[in-house]
Formats: sequence, structure tokens, C-alpha cells
Amino acid sequence: MSRSVLSAYKAEKPNFLSNGCCRSRTGVSMLRRWVFLMVTVAVMVGMLDGCARLGLSQKPSWVDGASEHYPSSQYLLGVGQADSRAVATERAYAAVAKIFKAEISAQARDWESYLVLENKGKASTERRLTLDHVTSVSTDKVLENVQILDIWLDRRTGQHYVMAGMNRAQSEAALLERITELDQKVETAIKESRETQDKLTRVRNIKRATKNLVLREVYNADLRVIRSSGQGVAPLYRVAELTAELEQFLAKNLVIGVQVTGEQAEPVRRAVMEGLIREGFPVTGRQVGAEPAPGGDDSGLAPELLVKGTVRLWNVDVRDPQFKYARWCSDFVIVEIGTQRVVGAVSKAGREGQLSEREAMAKAVRIMQQEVASDLAKTLAGYVFGETDQSSGAMPPAACPREEGQAGQRSPGVGPL
Repeated sequence: MSRSVLSAYKAEKPNFLSNGCCRSRTGVSMLRRWVFLMVTVAVMVGMLDGCARLGLSQKPSWVDGASEHYPSSQYLLGVGQADSRAVATERAYAAVAKIFKAEISAQARDWESYLVLENKGKASTERRLTLDHVTSVSTDKVLENVQILDIWLDRRTGQHYVMAGMNRAQSEAALLERITELDQKVETAIKESRETQDKLTRVRNIKRATKNLVLREVYNADLRVIRSSGQGVAPLYRVAELTAELEQFLAKNLVIGVQVTGEQAEPVRRAVMEGLIREGFPVTGRQVGAEPAPGGDDSGLAPELLVKGTVRLWNVDVRDPQFKYARWCSDFVIVEIGTQRVVGAVSKAGREGQLSEREAMAKAVRIMQQEVASDLAKTLAGYVFGETDQSSGAMPPAACPREEGQAGQRSPGVGPL
């Protein structure tokens, strides 16, 4: 406390031991003045401290690395530097996030069997978790605990410095809580998959358990960063083991048949089969109801699901002096063979233009193969893995016209398989 404040307090200090109402009231008034002086001094000290941090003091130690007030044993720190405070703040947050991203990338090989399914050099569709996605989920959660701990402006250079950080103990507690929650979800899903007799229920539970296990391991990688020891919490299951179990069960219990009619039916059929195989589904090459060929490589398992549809292509007369056009359309349904229930549908159509009718038709076939195969694989995956809502039972309108130039309506049922 400064001399002036003490002198003022002593001079105006009330004599509470004296008798009389007036003196008592005067004492209260003097006490209020003293409190006001104390607050004023505190504000002035804070302002001086703020000015010091804006360049009137020496450079703080954390600008070059270690911080005296936030030791690395208790805090995880990141420093940002820029011409503006806003950009420096963003860079400070990014510096903290970068530490976690590096650890997740290092651990990603353990999840590779689930994150990426490669076949013939192509990655699977967006249905699967990607490394960027799980990293983003983790980073967003971790950065909730990051705070701006200090700032400093170098008056000489005009550079802003921001130190962001997180308390290791608090962050560890939050991560352990999340890991425990995911462990419980994984255990519940695995238990239900072991107890059920329904094939799809088992597939969906294994898939759900694997997805939660991947997220759990991402948080575990974060925990290794937070803890000074670098140790995480060992999981009860491995991602690669659950992925292998899912693939083996699908191969033995959920074979898919593909049936296509119409123009260019065989190329489209092959494209659909290849798309399903890339998604990890076992596909039979034989027609529904046919016996396996002697000595063939067919597993002999009867299909559980049938992808059935028709495709059409035709030239379009358009008044265009440069280009010729071809239209294509396709209507597909996914059917449970045992119950004849339609569990999914895909209808697509398009128009392609090229310099000649032949080139336009070839482009139409190519585009039709790509779009139909991709949409069918996504729709089938959504049904099998329980990732889409099947309760509505809504069917898309038919893409192929019943008659030339007229749009038709999809039949509510399906023909004999």
C-alpha cells in the first residue's frame, strides 16, 4: 500500500470506540472512502501492468519458449506471433492444435483398416471416417479447454505475441471422462452383437462399436499429449480386430446379387458390382436362383440382398449446331430376397453432349456407370450399417419414362426375382 493511501487512511480513520451517533456515521463514511481509495489503487496497478505488457516492459520469457508462471509440467502452451493481435491469437490456438494433430497422425496406422479401404487404388466413399474428420473432432473438443494466458506487444517491431495454453490436469480429467463414456458404448455394442441372432443387427453393432473405438483412440492419443508421461489408457478391443470381424461376417452371411436389364446392362452391372466390392460388400457374380458354376470361384452362398434395376439410353434431337446429345436414365431397387421387401431405391438421369452421337452415347454410358454405382453403394451401405432412416419407406420418383417424353411413376412392388 502506498504512503499516500496509508496517510489518508490514518487521517480519516474513525474512532469507533468513541461515543455518539455522529461519530459512528462519520466512521462508516470514512471507511467507504478508504475502500474507494484501495480500489482506485488496484485499478491503477492493473493499468500499469497492462501498459507493461503492451511494450513498456522487457520481453516476457514465454516469447522465446518457457514460461515462469505457466510451467510445462502443468500447462501445454502454444505461442502465436503476427502483425495483429487477432491473427496472433489464431496462430497461438493453431500451435496448440498442431501438437495434437501430430500425435493423431502418428497413431493413425492403427486405425488404417477402418479409416481407409483401398481397392484398385481407389479410396472408399465419404461414408467412412477419414483422418481429417477424426482429427477435427478431436481438435474441436481439445480446444474447448484452451485459454489465452498472456499477450505482449513489442513496440519496437509492432509484433503481437499471444500465449495460449491448457491446464494439463483439467484437460486430462475431461479426456478420461470422454474415453470412459466411449468405452461403455463400445462394450454395449459388442455385447449386443454377440447376443443377437439377426444378421443386420450384428453388423450394425459391430460397425457402431468400431466407429466409437476409433474416436476413443483419437481421444487416447490426445491423452498421451496431455500427460507428461506420454501414457494413455489401453483399450479392451483393437480397431483392426473389429474391422476384420465385420468383414468376415459380411463375407459369410450377407452376399449381394446384382441384376440389370436394358441398354448397356452388362457394363452397368459390372460397374455396380465393382462399386459394392470397393465398399467391402461380398458380391456374387451369378444370377439369382442359378446354381454356381462347377469349378468356379463363386462361394456358393445364396444372396441375401438383390440390387435390381433397369437402364436406358437414347439420342436426343436438340437444335445445337456444334454438339450431339444423349440421355440416360436408371431405376434401381434394393430388395431383401427372403421377404421381397424393398429397403432402398436409386433413380438417376442425365443428358450428355459431345461432338458426335457416338461420343455423346459413350459419355452417357460412362457417366451413368459412375453415378449409379456410387449412389447404389452409398444407399446399400446406409441400409446395411443402419446409417440412414428406413422408417419412412419413401421411394424416389422413377427417372425412366414409361413412354417416350413422359415421366413415369415407380411401381410400388417389384417383379419376380
